[in-house]
Amino acid sequence: MATLQFTTFDSIQDHVSHVRQIFNTGKPRDIKWRKFQLQRLYDMVSENEEKLYEAMAKDMHKPRNEAMGGDIAPVLDECLYFLDNLDELIKDQKVKPRSGVNAMEKVMIRKDPLGVVLILGSWNYPVQLLLLPFAGAIAAGNSVILKLSEVAAHTAALITELFPRYMDTSCYRIVNGGVEETTFLLKEKFNHIFYTGNENVAKIVMTAAAKHLTPVTLELGGKSPAVIAADADIQLTANRIAFGKFYNSGQICIAVDHVLCPKSKVNEFVTALKHTLHQFYGNNPQDSSDYARIVNERHVERISSLLNNRTSGEIAIGGEIDKKDRYIAPTVVVNVKPNDETLMGNEIFGPVLPIVTYNDIEEAIGIINQREPPLALYVFSKSQKVIDRVLKNTQSGGVCVNDCLMHQAEYSIPFGGVGASGMGNYHGAKSIATFTHERSMLVKKQKMEGAVAVRYPPYTDRKQKLLRFIMVKHPVMLKLKLYRQPLKLLLAIIALLAFYLRRK
Repeated sequence: MATLQFTTFDSIQDHVSHVRQIFNTGKPRDIKWRKFQLQRLYDMVSENEEKLYEAMAKDMHKPRNEAMGGDIAPVLDECLYFLDNLDELIKDQKVKPRSGVNAMEKVMIRKDPLGVVLILGSWNYPVQLLLLPFAGAIAAGNSVILKLSEVAAHTAALITELFPRYMDTSCYRIVNGGVEETTFLLKEKFNHIFYTGNENVAKIVMTAAAKHLTPVTLELGGKSPAVIAADADIQLTANRIAFGKFYNSGQICIAVDHVLCPKSKVNEFVTALKHTLHQFYGNNPQDSSDYARIVNERHVERISSLLNNRTSGEIAIGGEIDKKDRYIAPTVVVNVKPNDETLMGNEIFGPVLPIVTYNDIEEAIGIINQREPPLALYVFSKSQKVIDRVLKNTQSGGVCVNDCLMHQAEYSIPFGGVGASGMGNYHGAKSIATFTHERSMLVKKQKMEGAVAVRYPPYTDRKQKLLRFIMVKHPVMLKLKLYRQPLKLLLAIIALLAFYLRRK
């Protein structure tokens, strides 16, 4: 496997300039060509699946099953979805005119490509979080610059090596590098920037985008809580929270960050978690091939410091750390205070699970609302009343009830954050909306100039009254639903116009 070579500044400028020139020729807009590129993207991933598994294993010991479910399958499914539905997704949308002056005209919304899109990938899911939005940008008809994460260096090197064998590099180019290269890249003008990562870098991206008035999509994170209600099935809840926390060793933007548990259920829940973790990873998770590693030493140090510098709580499960192996055991900390600035300050993004207790559901809701809206919210309860109570009084990017993570795997619904957890969304049809401009269009008939003339100067009181009648619906018209019947409305307008002209 090739080593990761960083892109030079001159090459970065050339890449952006070149793909923009090609976009202006109209090449990426051709629908047959889009479908061909989507097929080639599918082929690149499917034909090199084993190599991608190997690369992700080298980067972070990612288990094959997690790499398949979290990286490979989503990209393949998205490509197939667009191949099967692209014609319908990008066709002109006919709109029923609302204004009386356009009652018989052709009104539509056309989905135009934005231009040159920059996609900044992330290291925790180096295939999905790069190539899933890429598929959407292709389907929408854009040229694309892909910035791969240098942190997942083996995967980035492999994708860089495979890319020109499958994709048309006149429209799509790859940039590799660290902070300096990314900073230089962000000086270029793009028509849209799509970034997945953390809040601090997102602010840098937004600042750079603002200089060119470039719209952005930000897929961030936050402290996503799991609320356990008093009536929840504790063992089932433990199974699903363990999956939602320790999958990819907790390095997921929608991982369960902390648990809100009734005081009366804490001991039962911890006991259930111990059972689950033994079932998942055996006596020693470090020996399990199904447990991932932390991506690098810097993040091992960061997560270790969270444990060592916490101001509350006791370790009930795990706590073992092997820095050389980049291993942090699945760790559960009980009796954590909601105001613990170490464990409850920023997103943990690792295999440490704080448990905060509460007395009633209102207190749990209050704890959630003390922070910025998270990217995900998980609620475990058998009571629809309790579920509704939590959801109606909180905010989050997405919600999953009685499970974790799985809403992100449902690509028929949009995925995105709110507030500090992100802006914009994507997946499936929403990716088309993200990477296109809705171009409003009206085609006016050249006949009936006499009727149109009511809006021309010289203006009179009579013209104004007639035009107002045409443009502003009368309550009687609303009751009769006349405005929903363009032909009848037009006849009424013609009759009034004829009456006006006759009097004139």
